[in-house]
Amino acid sequence: MTQKTGLAAYIAVTASYWAFMLTDGALRMLVLLHFHSLGFSPVQLAYLFVLYEIAGMVTNLSAGWIAARFGLAATLYAGLSLQVVALLLLTQLDPSWQIGASVTFVMLVQGLSGVAKDLAKMSSKSAVKLLAPTQGDGLFRWVAVLTGSKNAVKGLGFLLGAALLAFAGFTWAVLGMAVILAVILAAVLLAMPQGLPVGRKGAKFTEVFSKSRNVNWLSAARVFLFGARDIWFVVGIPVYFYAVFSDGSEAGNRAAFFLIGSFMAVWTILYGAIQASAPRILQAATRSEAELIAAARTWAMALAVVPAGLALAVLLAGEPMLWLTVTLVAGLLAFGAIFAVNSSLHSYLILAFTKAERVTMDVGFYYMANAAGRLAGTVLSGLTYQLGGLAACLATAAAMVVLSAVAAGQLQDRTPDKPAGAGG
Repeated sequence: MTQKTGLAAYIAVTASYWAFMLTDGALRMLVLLHFHSLGFSPVQLAYLFVLYEIAGMVTNLSAGWIAARFGLAATLYAGLSLQVVALLLLTQLDPSWQIGASVTFVMLVQGLSGVAKDLAKMSSKSAVKLLAPTQGDGLFRWVAVLTGSKNAVKGLGFLLGAALLAFAGFTWAVLGMAVILAVILAAVLLAMPQGLPVGRKGAKFTEVFSKSRNVNWLSAARVFLFGARDIWFVVGIPVYFYAVFSDGSEAGNRAAFFLIGSFMAVWTILYGAIQASAPRILQAATRSEAELIAAARTWAMALAVVPAGLALAVLLAGEPMLWLTVTLVAGLLAFGAIFAVNSSLHSYLILAFTKAERVTMDVGFYYMANAAGRLAGTVLSGLTYQLGGLAACLATAAAMVVLSAVAAGQLQDRTPDKPAGAGG
């Protein structure tokens, strides 16, 4: 593949991933705020996303094999198509249904959306390994731009979801997103250049389980890192802010939707911007792989300090206060910045540790671990908030970040003299 063709394919992959993540962010905010306004408890809200994360685990474990067997373009298109189907199904939700029926239906549709997301994610991230330049820190820069821009777009999706819920209502919002994503899918199908792997018939499913020590320990670190984020991100903070900002009236609910959506959007956009800048922040072009491996543990330990301090602040306040809300906003933005460096570093290391012929397998396994962490964080988000409030969410998050640092400390340098950006 020529450099020009590789860049064109990278742009097409990135554009399709952006489109998907915009609807993914909007859908999460729509579901969370819509059902919270209907009176769902924190645990019931967490249940809505459980199958989404379980589906992500199963999908990532098998998607690496599917991509190796049928090709990366096929799994990317399948992810976008399934998201359109999931959005259309949600328009059939009937407000007259009992809570149990509504929860079950949304869980199943969210499960389908989880399959869609992880097919698209695995395809996009694996493509970067194959398309990125091998000179200097090219691999780190390309994966950082893809991941960072994706999260910035997802942040806009949070804001879009809150705005659509306030002005268009749940059903019309979801239907509109389905139509837009279908149009984008058609455009990507027409514009995608040749060059992505088409698959190999001899690929075996058992190959998805990595024998690499570094891939396995990095996957463990990823479980705890993303579990720590979702413990407060999925239910805890949105429900806490809803209680602070809404007075129970329709106007109050609308204002709360905007404020919560705006915070989640700003947080995710900041997170994406820092991710995209991570190679520069870490000075990756001039550092060895050994130094970047060591940095994974250092940055995780720095991250653990933030939720621990915020948990202490919540306990000292005892109840919602202005200074506490301001502290939480500032502290969680700081968490997002440090978390972004951790996440981007992990995303680079998984591609550096894997080999081109195993890239879909190892990336799929790694993102299966990512989904496992999100699942644990989702369940614990509702459970810890219901049992101990926001302080319990944040304290548990701090403990999980420490475990991520411990796992990252087990990573071993493979080639001490190898430049950081050379890939594997």
